[in-house]
Amino acid sequence: MIHPRNIVIAPIITEKSSHQASNNNTYTFRVSMNANKIEIKKAIEHVFSVKVVNINTIRMFGKPKSLGRYNGKRPDWKKAIVTLREGDTIADFEA
Repeated sequence: MIHPRNIVIAPIITEKSSHQASNNNTYTFRVSMNANKIEIKKAIEHVFSVKVVNINTIRMFGKPKSLGRYNGKRPDWKKAIVTLREGDTIADFEA
């Protein structure tokens, strides 16, 4: 099994995710591309000591970029939107 800290890479803190966290008890994370919903749920519950109710995952494709005559693209990544049990919060999102 992958270590939980290798599954949950970083929280995504934007205006939209902050609004969802305060109103819907929903938090957004950047997660490992290889992780499935069950592994993400166990990792979030282990790292933050909360109870996860629902998870939605989105595979984000990297944007094409160019530098002069060289073309390439940013790497693909995975985003997880996690809904927690009523009353649970994650301190990293609190302002």
